[in-house]
Amino acid sequence: MNDTLILILYILAGVVVLGGLAFVFLKGPKAPKGGYPETRDEDDTAPPVGEKAEPGYETPAPVAGRLQRLRARLARSNSMLGKGLLALLSSEKIDQDVWDEIEETLLMADLGSEPSQRLVEALQTRVRVEGTDDPVRVKTMLREELLKIVDPTMDRELGLDGEGENPGVVLVVGVNGVGKTTTVGKLARVMVAEDKTLLLGAADTFRAAAADQLETWGGRVGVDTIRSEQEGADPASVAYESAAEAKKRGVDTLMVDTAGRLQNKAGLMDQLGKVKRVVEKVSPVTEVLLVIDATTGQNGMVQAKVFAEVVDITGIVLTKLDGTAKGGIVVAIQNELGVPVKLVGLGEGPDDLAPFDPEGFVDALID
Repeated sequence: MNDTLILILYILAGVVVLGGLAFVFLKGPKAPKGGYPETRDEDDTAPPVGEKAEPGYETPAPVAGRLQRLRARLARSNSMLGKGLLALLSSEKIDQDVWDEIEETLLMADLGSEPSQRLVEALQTRVRVEGTDDPVRVKTMLREELLKIVDPTMDRELGLDGEGENPGVVLVVGVNGVGKTTTVGKLARVMVAEDKTLLLGAADTFRAAAADQLETWGGRVGVDTIRSEQEGADPASVAYESAAEAKKRGVDTLMVDTAGRLQNKAGLMDQLGKVKRVVEKVSPVTEVLLVIDATTGQNGMVQAKVFAEVVDITGIVLTKLDGTAKGGIVVAIQNELGVPVKLVGLGEGPDDLAPFDPEGFVDALID
């Protein structure tokens, strides 16, 4: 009896072993980590054992192609202004009522009172002297006079480079909500596309998410951000630490994002003045960019004047220019402050920031 039982147990054990072997044979070998090469995406490929995976950084769009794309977008945004002006100037009879309508059209485009009057007077003189009503010639005159008031002679080169061991230092200022932090992130992409090395300083310590947002922008293109983990930390301390680290690393440029609270002029002056002073103990500030939301129109002029009083602005960045047909704010701000528009933001995409091109801007207005 015992011998029979033992025999049965051996037979059962053999069946189990054979079944297991059959299962393994039918299923095939264990899949490698990350799946089979034929079925997995490139992003799923595991690094070889003992090797660390490199972070995947984004490759920013080349600046040249970006300019062409943004010019087309600007043309769509401001086409009504150009069409309106050309329609008025192509009238069978250009009398004083037509000139008044032209000036009103320019004012509605936020060109400003003085530049609008200057442009109308120049056009009146040329039309009267040349005695022409040819639409092609009138369009040429309009383009030439618009280009004069946009002023292509202004120096629009960004001060991104320092001298000797000092990196270039760019302070980015402006009120809340105009897109300062986003502008810093987008400008970082422009610089990376031009093979420059840089560091970001998160000196906006009052807005809780500002440092996180800036760090995210920089992380996408492999740029480090110097920040404080303490909410409400002294902005000047963060700026100083950023300047010291930038000099230590030998990067081309440091960009400092500042707070945008405009509660009162005195507080703004104290904060921005302190930030600039402590940074310049390490490296000279080479550029102060004022960011203005183009959709705010003449309110943007008020902001610009306040900041011009408290800090030495060297350039203007106009954001959200794609969402408005009031591109004349470019002229108004330059005319009032004597400071050039250097960069324009024409969309919400990460590469929708480009150097301001006066001729391209005017052509986009009237073509």
